[in-house]
Amino acid sequence: MTKTETFPRQRLRARALLLTAASVIALGGAARAAEADATDVEAVVVTGVRGGVHRTVADSPAPIDVIQESQLTDTGKVGLKEVLNTLLPSFNLPGINGGGTSWTVRAITLRGLNGDQALFLVNGKRRHTTALINNLARVGRGGVPVDLDLIPSAAIDHIEVLRDGAAAQYGSDAIAGVINIILKDKTEGGEVSAQAGRFYLADGETYSVSANYARPLGQAGFVDFGFNWKNNAAASRAIPSQAKYIYPALANGSPDPRDATVDRYYWGQSYGAGEEDLLAASYNGELPLANGITVYSFGTLSHRASKKNTGSFLPNNTIRPNTTTALPEVYPLGFNALRRIFELDEQVAVGARGATSGWAWDLSTTAAHDNAQLDAENTLNATLGPASPTYFHLSTHRFDQVTTNLDVSRDYQVGLAKPLSVAWGLEQRYEQFEILPGDAASYVVGSYVIPAGQPFAGKPPAPGLSSYAGTTPADAGKINRNTYAAYVDLGTNLTRTWYVGAAGRFEHYTGGVGDTTSGKFSTRWEFLPGYALRATVSNGFRAPSLAQTIFASSTFTSVQCPPPAGVVANCIAGQPYVSTPTKVLPVFTPVAKALGAEPLRPETSVNYSAGLTAEPISRLRLTLDAYQIEIKDRIVDTGTIKGPVVGAILAANGLQSDLSVSYYTNAVDTRTRGLDAVAEYSFDLKDWGDLRLSGAYAWTKTVITHLKPTPAVLSSLGYALFDRQKQADLTIAQPRNKVILSATWDRGPLTVAFRETRYGSWTEAGAQAVSDRTFSGKWVADLDVSYEVNPTTTVALGANNLFDQYPDKIGVLSPDTGTGQYGNLSPFGITGGYYYGRVTRRF
Repeated sequence: MTKTETFPRQRLRARALLLTAASVIALGGAARAAEADATDVEAVVVTGVRGGVHRTVADSPAPIDVIQESQLTDTGKVGLKEVLNTLLPSFNLPGINGGGTSWTVRAITLRGLNGDQALFLVNGKRRHTTALINNLARVGRGGVPVDLDLIPSAAIDHIEVLRDGAAAQYGSDAIAGVINIILKDKTEGGEVSAQAGRFYLADGETYSVSANYARPLGQAGFVDFGFNWKNNAAASRAIPSQAKYIYPALANGSPDPRDATVDRYYWGQSYGAGEEDLLAASYNGELPLANGITVYSFGTLSHRASKKNTGSFLPNNTIRPNTTTALPEVYPLGFNALRRIFELDEQVAVGARGATSGWAWDLSTTAAHDNAQLDAENTLNATLGPASPTYFHLSTHRFDQVTTNLDVSRDYQVGLAKPLSVAWGLEQRYEQFEILPGDAASYVVGSYVIPAGQPFAGKPPAPGLSSYAGTTPADAGKINRNTYAAYVDLGTNLTRTWYVGAAGRFEHYTGGVGDTTSGKFSTRWEFLPGYALRATVSNGFRAPSLAQTIFASSTFTSVQCPPPAGVVANCIAGQPYVSTPTKVLPVFTPVAKALGAEPLRPETSVNYSAGLTAEPISRLRLTLDAYQIEIKDRIVDTGTIKGPVVGAILAANGLQSDLSVSYYTNAVDTRTRGLDAVAEYSFDLKDWGDLRLSGAYAWTKTVITHLKPTPAVLSSLGYALFDRQKQADLTIAQPRNKVILSATWDRGPLTVAFRETRYGSWTEAGAQAVSDRTFSGKWVADLDVSYEVNPTTTVALGANNLFDQYPDKIGVLSPDTGTGQYGNLSPFGITGGYYYGRVTRRF
């Protein structure tokens, strides 16, 4: 497969929709002034509440953050995950986070839990997950998260973040909380914004264009279009290669003279952000009909092409053993292997709402499809010899989801201080995940033997492609399931100042998952005017993802050799690395069962929260919330399993005996405790404008309360089911605390937004304690200054990481590529300061 053959039809479809949106924008009407946003205190929220009683952030029985459109823009970020990491103290995003596909769909954490343990909604409807599983991530390993960057930020009106368990209200995944993205619903006007920036070290250039345009639809309806385009170049923070020689020594043993002038930075390009080109478009529309019925529809269409250096292979075979795959006949100077991902994502929702016999109802269907094509470029299958291709199709992953919801609600006067809100609903969801095989050349093992005169002469090269391998037909597969759910939600004020609510939900899963029931009780008591206590208790669940059930992959893992604990059998004297093939086994395969694998079960949780809210004076709001989340049967992947006994089991099942293997399992119970505090105050400075101050603090600690016993077949070999490093990645790889202090000053056409964020310390652990590295906490400053030139045009300049902060230089340095000195999991990245300029035009 050639590069020009990649997704021709899908690209045309994406471009056609985006060009249509751009054409509509070009026909825009007259300019109008932007409406003032409501403050967070006054904003009416729809997340976590049902029925006709409207609630604000201040009187919600559970903690909710509201992020307004202006805050999204002021961050200077062009990806929604980056925006939320900047604005939410309970949200974290590791900088690099491992290999595989995790550099494209980076895993997030919310309240210390993985991103797939949070539920994401768009206009209150479930958002689908990506087709890409983070099988090689450190944080969120094995998760299949929602890819927020595929939703155009230009289409977002605001975001509501419910920091509370809500499985009883919304279903599976809502353990850590719910993030509801509300799309714009304007009836006229729009804007176009263009931004360009790069890092202080003059790399990672990023260009973006966003646009929004709205028109009336019928007499009282609307249609609102959104569009985003982003292109960013790669950035690397490697130092020059420390390899003694880059090129093989000459025949007489002296160094190759080219070593004196070679670009030693070339070999570390995997240490940093890759290249990405992303197009995303959306629409949101409503049309009122007769008899009080309104039909609505919204959707997104996105295409992403990304490229990342995933491994450097120097030509000197005496430096790194896995350069048996370099083949000087093909790459005489060595090479950087590139991973390519081409993703097409689409989702559309269609529904209607109205009222019948006093009952408000909403009936909708949402259909989604994500197609991810994984390719390899500038690499080779050395076992095929010099005739090997250098571009390969590795695999295609597809995920489909169709969800139908009926939501019904009504308020009853029952003689209490406020009406009783009664809501009930039904849901049916169909999901399908599929893995398709790659090109045969990406996984076959040829008969080539390294010729005489080269290092390792007479030996076959390592199987597979350099750094990874394609999906074989045996590893391909398809799986689907249906989910049926029913819920009821009740809430009222027993007195004028005391609210209570209760919700229950029953779900039935096909595919062997079974039934689950969850409930939630919440209360809020305003004991003094402006002062209230609130609390919730709930249980929840997260069903195993389809990808976790059938995913299988093969890759290659480079291991330090000799390791701190001593020399392993396949280390070569004087060599710093050894690469071994690694395979993820689906739990239902005979070889996985022989190694102790069992069918995956849903994760179950119990959530407790209690908080205090205070509005002692006008313009001031304070909240303090504590929580505890207990999760049983968390799904994780095992440690790497290998050795002679394992090899015999593998060989008996038709696999290579030298493989290192792992599988997903319900191995661990955890307890997460946390504290969230928010303070907001605004000043009316009269002739000097307005000043809004806010401070937010989040503290989270996760501990392992129980480890599943290691199966006898593994314990007899000295393995732990869930090893030391992976336990650390689950508990200490993300900061336990995060502080965000921000100030926004508006005076006439000038707006200055300044933010200081402190990320607490984190630890990147190794297989042994001697390999652990703890990185200290850092303050990171952001600044955005915008000026309204006239009522239709605004210009802005800004900087993220204004003072060019980096993590501590205490990472484990890879000498041949010069990588690792900043570690991988920094929550603010490893690329330092970034500056940008932005121009916005309204019409």
